[in-house]
Amino acid sequence: MWFQMVSLVLDVVAGLLAGTCLLRVLMQRQRISFHQALGRFVFALSDWLVLPLRKVVPSWSAWDLSSLAGAWLIKMAQVSLLWLLSGGAAPWLLLPWFSLLSLAQLLVSALSALVLVYAVMSWLSPHAPMYDLVSRLAEPILRPFRRVLPLIGGIDLSPLVLLLALQMLGMLLMGLQLGSLR
Repeated sequence: MWFQMVSLVLDVVAGLLAGTCLLRVLMQRQRISFHQALGRFVFALSDWLVLPLRKVVPSWSAWDLSSLAGAWLIKMAQVSLLWLLSGGAAPWLLLPWFSLLSLAQLLVSALSALVLVYAVMSWLSPHAPMYDLVSRLAEPILRPFRRVLPLIGGIDLSPLVLLLALQMLGMLLMGLQLGSLR
């Protein structure tokens, strides 16, 4: 029971910190201003890790690799702590692989939440101040699906199809993680 509680706390803390690093990558990629409330929140939670990493990890094109590396390091710390608390059941050489899978699962969950928020806001309050930010984050992810899927009765089903694809990807990642333990 203690392991589950510690695992939950680590998952929430690591998810929040690594998630803000991933959001920082996406916001910088989309050139979204960090001068609004969400941007200040992202900086406040990630600067302590990202700024020192920038001295070592350069950006590549429009991708902030230091923020991505920071997210991976946070997940690596989480996986390592859980590995130590479990008595080192799995080989330690698998820890980087597990942390990469954990980061991918976090990304899939975050994108699912983003698309869900985008879809709900587009139906209920498309004129809300946050809708522009959510739209700028979600649109590039939805664009490939919109190219393939036509509107059906004037309804855009691309968010639903993307959510389905993300759920299947999450299942695949879980299968990879469980398969690595065998």
